[in-house]
Amino acid sequence: MIAKELFDPKSIVVVGASDNRSKPGGKVLYNLIENNFEGEIFAVNPKRVDLDGIKYYSTVEDLPFVDLAIIAIPAELCLQTCEVLALQKKTKAFIIFSAGFSEVGNFELENKLRELIQSVNGVLIGPNCIGSIQKKYKGVFTSPIPTYYDEGCELISSSGATAVFIMEAAITIGLKFSNIYSIGNGLQCGAEEILEHMDESFVEGQSSKIKLLYLEQIRNPFKFLKHASSLISKGCKIAAIKSGISEEGSRAASSHTGALASSDIVVRALFKKCGIVYCSSREELISVAGVFQTNEIKGKNFAVITHAGGSAVMLTDTLTTNGLNVPSIDSEKTKDLLKKLHHGSSVSNPFDFLATGTAEHLGEIIDFCENETLFDAMVVVFGSPGLFNVKDVYLCLLEKMKTCKKPIFTVLPSVINAKNEIEFFLSKGKINFSDEVVLGHALANVYSAKNNYLRNKIQLTAMDFAGIRNIINASDNQWLQNKEINELMQAAGIELPFSVEIKEEKEISLFYTKFAFPLVMKVQGVVHKTEVNGVRFPIQSENEMLLHFKDLMQIQGATSVLIQPFLKGEELYCGAIKQGDFGHLVLAGLGGVFLELLHDTSGALAPIDKEEAKEMLTKLKAYPIIKGYRNKKGINEESYIDLITRLAALVYVVPEIEEIDLNPIIATEDKLYPVDIRIRIQ
Repeated sequence: MIAKELFDPKSIVVVGASDNRSKPGGKVLYNLIENNFEGEIFAVNPKRVDLDGIKYYSTVEDLPFVDLAIIAIPAELCLQTCEVLALQKKTKAFIIFSAGFSEVGNFELENKLRELIQSVNGVLIGPNCIGSIQKKYKGVFTSPIPTYYDEGCELISSSGATAVFIMEAAITIGLKFSNIYSIGNGLQCGAEEILEHMDESFVEGQSSKIKLLYLEQIRNPFKFLKHASSLISKGCKIAAIKSGISEEGSRAASSHTGALASSDIVVRALFKKCGIVYCSSREELISVAGVFQTNEIKGKNFAVITHAGGSAVMLTDTLTTNGLNVPSIDSEKTKDLLKKLHHGSSVSNPFDFLATGTAEHLGEIIDFCENETLFDAMVVVFGSPGLFNVKDVYLCLLEKMKTCKKPIFTVLPSVINAKNEIEFFLSKGKINFSDEVVLGHALANVYSAKNNYLRNKIQLTAMDFAGIRNIINASDNQWLQNKEINELMQAAGIELPFSVEIKEEKEISLFYTKFAFPLVMKVQGVVHKTEVNGVRFPIQSENEMLLHFKDLMQIQGATSVLIQPFLKGEELYCGAIKQGDFGHLVLAGLGGVFLELLHDTSGALAPIDKEEAKEMLTKLKAYPIIKGYRNKKGINEESYIDLITRLAALVYVVPEIEEIDLNPIIATEDKLYPVDIRIRIQ
């Protein structure tokens, strides 16, 4: 638990204080004073600081006991200063503005600082941060300082500058804020620890329910998942940006799964597992937060109301291409509404009441949409062409947003023609979304995130866990051999086709009668068989078996040859790869050569339930092939879902599996069989 002195200090010292506002140690002093911190404020600096209400000391040794220290001095002086504060002045909370730590390779200093803070059960925000804003104090050296609202957004940011940019832009559209944490390097208190505090201290009706995150690292994914999921289960809403997800961050691996897995996929999978809305930019994060602060979206059918045709088209395109609906409405239902509008208006959805439309016209359309069961929510895009005063339009919007049960989202783009009216609208606690397309993406992302999968709700698929553990315990760090793979798949409940492994030519005559031609022969002992021409089919006779056996055994690394029946069907794929502390990423999609050519895969973090496995499949571009198309029957989808959940359960209970690759899986409408499997143990 984070030390309470961070949130409710009775005294604060600024080390490196100044009476100059242009310096961090000065600006934070003014922020503390001007935002009415009610406790004692101390200033420490060899050079005297004269400010009303501040007690000055030349060294930290001269201080009385103090709860919270805000430090703005060179990095090399921080450890000695914190030692005096922590060990002599009973200080439990520290905010370090100073840079010059791990971000420049100074890990040793950071480690010593962490050990010191932990030795006194203290808490450290930073280093290399702008500070923290709490209800009791404003401990940052930046501006703006947003007005504090208990119900406002809580913000956690790895970057101080980004936190400032987010607040600046968010305030202009009407967002409210409560607690702000600029965690910087996150040395001792990262996003996971702050989420843990938010979770464990959450009080229904009192705690903020909106959390915004800008993250540059997730050090403890399981703690992150645990507390983010718990907060969402309590009714909170979380949106996050995770930077550093470029393709260069992809893990280099020798299997198909390793080549397909990237940090972006893993982060998206983690956020999805939690129920967090994934955002790609500050603008998107702010728009999602605005959606959070509006009434909850109950369904996916939207009415688009505007007097700007182009905006209606762009918004409709965005909503419908991202999984939401802008359904047209029968003209019989709208004929009375049309009579109340100017000639030339359109009411088929989008509702376009023209540039000369009035507040009365807007009110009529909103009332119609409120009473029409087809619609779940409304988006109003209203600007001013400068023809007349439009304050009555904003008054109408305010009234309808108060009385309507369906959520109304507003895009008010006339920041010059209607500047005063928009400011009036925002002053009433409403949100003005900056752009209809950004809003459309935000609405789609928020709606889809409602289908979150909480890890503690997932029941692992039944399998022989004891048998699995015995097999793994007996294995070395290596690619498993065919015998071990077969035993592991059997214990996991994954059915394989009948096969025989032969090491000598004379064995062919003993086994070939067990099969019906045609057959497939595969070299063993080689990871990438197709790259060395190590797969031969269709084999139609015993003589062909003999010829291909001799040829396959000449391949470098060959240890044996596997014989299987030649199966026909769609080629699918399922695999998993360990992603450090994130656990295993499970991927599914088309298999065979299509896996490498099309890269059409969908991923989720293990474990996975059947509902999540089903959604993985529906997101594939190739899903029509799985379902069946053009009178061609689909594959046994339930069997594929079962295989995905079993593989996910297997890697979840066996963390030693570094990567597993089932490719291809031959699937028909009746059954499916993995015919080539690779598993690497570490």
